[in-house]
Amino acid sequence: MELLGPIVEVMKWIGDLTWRYLNNHRKLEENVNDLRRKLNDLNIRKQDIESRKDVQLRRRKVVKKEVEKWFEDVQRMNALMERVEQELPVVSYLRRAGLGTLVRQGIEEAQEIYKQGCFPDGVAIDGPPAVGVTFQIVDLEGEADVKEQIWGWLRGNEVGMVGVCGMGGVGKTTVMKHINNQILKESQFDQVIWVNVSKEFNLVKLQEDIACALDYHLPKNELEWPTALMNILETKRFVMILDDVWERFSLLNVGIPNPTSTNGNKLVITSRSFEVCKSMGCEVLKVQPLSEEESFNLFLKHVGHNNVLQVPNLEETVKQIVQQCGGLPLAIVTIAGCMKGVDDDREWRNVLNELRKRVKSVKGMDVKIFECLKFSYDRLRDLKMQNCFLYCSLYPEDYSIKRKELMEKWIDEGLIDEFETRQAMYYRGHSILKKLENNCLLERGNNEDEVKMHDVLRDMGLFIIKSVGHQFMVKAGMQLKKLPGEHEWKGNLEKVSLMDNKISAIPAHISPKCHNLSTLLLQENYTLERISESFFEHMLGLKVLDLSNTGILDLPNSVSNLENLVALVLRNCDKLRHVCSLAKLRKLRKLDLFNTDINEVPQGIETLANLTYLCLYSNDLTELPMGILPMFSHLQYLATILLNIQGEEVAKLNELEILSGLFFELQDFEKYAKSIFGQWPNHYRLAVGSTSLDYSDYDHWFPSFENPELYEELCFINCQIGRENRLLLPNNLSTLSIEECHEFKSLSTLCSLHEVNELKTCSIWQCEGIECVIDLSLSSCNSLPKIERLSLGDLCNLSELVRVEVAVISTSHAQTQPAMFSSLKTLCLWSCSSMKNLFSLELLQGLQNLEHIQVVNCKAMEKIVASEETHQGEGEGATTNIATSVLPKLRELSLQYLPELKIICNGGVMISANCLEHLSIMDCSMLKKIPLSLPMLDNGQPCAPPSLGRITIGSREWWESVEWDDANAKDVLSPSVCFE
Repeated sequence: MELLGPIVEVMKWIGDLTWRYLNNHRKLEENVNDLRRKLNDLNIRKQDIESRKDVQLRRRKVVKKEVEKWFEDVQRMNALMERVEQELPVVSYLRRAGLGTLVRQGIEEAQEIYKQGCFPDGVAIDGPPAVGVTFQIVDLEGEADVKEQIWGWLRGNEVGMVGVCGMGGVGKTTVMKHINNQILKESQFDQVIWVNVSKEFNLVKLQEDIACALDYHLPKNELEWPTALMNILETKRFVMILDDVWERFSLLNVGIPNPTSTNGNKLVITSRSFEVCKSMGCEVLKVQPLSEEESFNLFLKHVGHNNVLQVPNLEETVKQIVQQCGGLPLAIVTIAGCMKGVDDDREWRNVLNELRKRVKSVKGMDVKIFECLKFSYDRLRDLKMQNCFLYCSLYPEDYSIKRKELMEKWIDEGLIDEFETRQAMYYRGHSILKKLENNCLLERGNNEDEVKMHDVLRDMGLFIIKSVGHQFMVKAGMQLKKLPGEHEWKGNLEKVSLMDNKISAIPAHISPKCHNLSTLLLQENYTLERISESFFEHMLGLKVLDLSNTGILDLPNSVSNLENLVALVLRNCDKLRHVCSLAKLRKLRKLDLFNTDINEVPQGIETLANLTYLCLYSNDLTELPMGILPMFSHLQYLATILLNIQGEEVAKLNELEILSGLFFELQDFEKYAKSIFGQWPNHYRLAVGSTSLDYSDYDHWFPSFENPELYEELCFINCQIGRENRLLLPNNLSTLSIEECHEFKSLSTLCSLHEVNELKTCSIWQCEGIECVIDLSLSSCNSLPKIERLSLGDLCNLSELVRVEVAVISTSHAQTQPAMFSSLKTLCLWSCSSMKNLFSLELLQGLQNLEHIQVVNCKAMEKIVASEETHQGEGEGATTNIATSVLPKLRELSLQYLPELKIICNGGVMISANCLEHLSIMDCSMLKKIPLSLPMLDNGQPCAPPSLGRITIGSREWWESVEWDDANAKDVLSPSVCFE
C-alpha cells in the first residue's frame, strides 16, 4: 500500500504528458494561429515603443539596456514564428506534437514578453548633454571690433574671466549670442553654458540654471550643490556666459571653478556696471554706443531703405531722429519698427520734435533710455494695446510667454475688446501681438508659439506702470520660498505677480487687506500645497486668480466669497481634490479645471450663468449632472475631455465655438449633429464610442484635448458606422479616425463625407469589416482630393485601397483613379494581412505629392506597385520597355516584415530617388531588386540623392544579394547603409 501513492503520482504524470502530447498534436494549427495573433500584437507594441524610442533619441537620450534586450526578445520570437511557418506545411505526422510543443511555449513566451513591454518609466535615460544652445541672431552693426576682442581672449590662455559692460540696450547680449554660436561651431570646448542671471540675483536659481544647462540633477540637500557643481564642471573644459549680472557674487559659493590657464575654462559676464565686472576679477571690455553712421545704417535696415531715402528732403530729419537714440541699438531698432511704412515728411518732423522734448526733460541714463523707448509705446495710441504691452511686465525676466496663454490673460483682464465671438477676440489678440512685435516691443521667444520681452523693455514697462500711478507688486521668477511679508501688501495694490517662485505655503498669519487688488498670479509655484483660509478674506475685489501649476490640495473656502471673480484658473493642479462652493461667483466667466484630481463637479457650478469658458478634466470625473450644460447658455469654449456629454444638451449651447469631449453613444453624437443644423463649432476634438470601452486604453487620442482650438477632429471607436443611416459630418472636418468599428466597410459608405471639403488626415484601425478604403461602385464618396495623410492599421480583411466597379471600363478607370488621393503626402500601412498589392499603376500616377510610404508587417504583401510586365523583342507586336519614373517627391520608403514581398515595382516602372532621405528595408527576404531611379551626373553616371540621410537594411547578406538596374547604384548607395 505504501507504494500505491507514488505509483499513482507517476501514472498521473505520464497521463499529463500524454494529454499534453496529444493536445499539441491535435491543436497544432489552432495554436499556430494563436501564436500569429500574439506576435501581431507584440509587433504592434514594438512599433509603438520604437516611435517612443525615436522621440527620445531626438532629445539626445540613450535607450535603456532593458529596452534593447526587449527588442532582441521580440526579434527572437519573430524568428521562431518564421521557423514555425516554414516547418508547418512539411511537418510529418510524428513530429507534429514536437512542433506543437514549440508553438505552445512560444505563445506563453510571447505573452510574457508583451507584458514586459510597458516601460512605465520610459524607454530611455539621459544621454550625453548637448554641447550648448544655438541662438537665433541678427546681424551685428558696429560691434565687430568688440566681438573680435572677446573672441581673442577666449581662444588665448592669458585671460580666464571676461567682463562685457555697457548701458542697457547697447548690444552686450547680442554680441555674446554671436560668440556663443561661434564657439559651438569651433568645438574647442566640451560645454558652452549660457545662463540669464537678471537683476534680482538668486544663488539657488543660478545653481539650478547651471545644472539645467549641464543636464544634471542636483542633490536634494542644497548645501551639497556647490560641491556637486564644482565636481561636474571640473571634468569639463567649458565656457560659461552669465548674462545680465547686477551684483558681485562668489564663484566658490555657486560651485564654479576659477578659470585658469591650466584648466582652460572661460567665464564671461555681461553687466551694466563696470564696477561689478572689475570686482569679479574680469578683464573688462566696454561696449560703446554705435557711431552716427552705424546708427543710421541700422535704422535704415529696420525701417526700410526705400521707405526713407526715396522721400525728398527726409534723410536729414531721419538722421536727427537717429541721433536722439544715443547710439543704442535697442532704441534704434524699436523706433525704426514703429516708423515702418510712414512716408509723410511732416509726421517724421513731428516725431523728431517729440523725441527732442523727451530727452531734454529727463535726468539719469536709465530714464533717458526709457523715455526714448517709451516713444514706441506711446505711438501705439491705443490704451488697451498699451496695457497689453504693460501686462507682459508681470512675467519674469527673459521669460518665454506662450502666445495663446497671453491672449487668454488679455481676455480675462478685459484688455481685448469684448467682441461677440471668442474667435474675433483671438483675431484681435493676434493683431495686437503682431503690432507689438512689429514695433519691436516684443520679440520671438524660444519658438514660434512664444514671445519674449527684452529686459530693458520690461524695466521700462514697470517704470511706466509706476510713473502713471498704478500700484503693482511684481516678484515673478525670483525663486522666493516664502510669501512676501504682510507689510509689503499695500492697501492700494492693483495687481500682484508672484508666478514662477518656490513658495510652499501661505500661512494663516498673512491676511492682506488689499481691497483694490484685481489680479493675483501665483501660477508655477509647483511646491505650493497649502493656502490658509484667511488669505483671501480681504481681497473681495479680486477678478483674476491664477493658481495653475501649483501643488495645492484644496481650494480655500474663502474663495467662495470672491463675488467679483471673473477668471479662476486651476489648470494642472493635479493634486487638487476639493474645490469650494462656487455658488456666489455669479460674475465668473472662466473656470479652468484641466488636469485636476477632483471626483465631482464643484458645488454651485449650476449658478454660473455667465460662463464663457469651461474646462473640466480629471481621471476620476466621468459624469456631468444632467441638465447643467444648458444653464451655461453663453459658453464659447467647452472642454470636458473624459466626461460623457449629452448630444441634446450640447446642442443648446448656441454660442459654442470650441468643443472637446466624448459622446459615449453614437446616438448622442447623431442627436447633436442633427440638432445644430450644420452650425458646427469652429474647432472641436470629439471622440464617439461605446461606454463599454475603458477610455484610458485610448489615451493616444487625447493628448491634444488640452488645446482643442487647434483641431477639427472626430474619432469613432467601436461604433456601428457606415450603415444605411446618414451620419452627419462637419463640412470643415480635417481629421477623421475610425477604430474598432467592425461593421464599417469603406469610406464610401459614409454618405456625408463627399460634403467634407477640408479632410486632410484619416486613420482607420482594427476594423474587421473593411475591405477597401474607396469603393467606386458607390457614388457617395469617391474622391478625397485634399487628404494628406492616410494611416491604415490592423485591418485583417483590407485587400485594396480602391475597389473598381466591374462595369467600369478601362478608360474610365484610368481617368478616375489618379484623382483619388491627389494631395496625399503620407501613407502608412501596418498589419493588414490580406493586402497583396498596395498600388495599381493607374492609382500611382495620381500620387504626385506622396512623400512618405510605410508598409509594415503585412504578411501577404507581394507587390508595392502592381503593373503589367512588358517585353522587348519577343515576337510580333512586342513593346519597348521604356522606364517610367514614379513618385517624384518621395522622401521616405519603409518596408518592414513583409515575408512575401517579391516586387516593389516592375514593367519598367522605377521609383524616383531625387528627393529620397530615408530608405528602410527589413525582413523582406524574397525581395531581390530595388528599382530606384537615381539622379545622374553630367557624365551620365548615377549619384546618391543629395538629401539622402541613411539606408536601413536588415542584414548584410540580403543587401549583398540585391540586384540593380544600374551596376553602379550599389556602390553609390553603400556609404549610407546601416545594418540592424
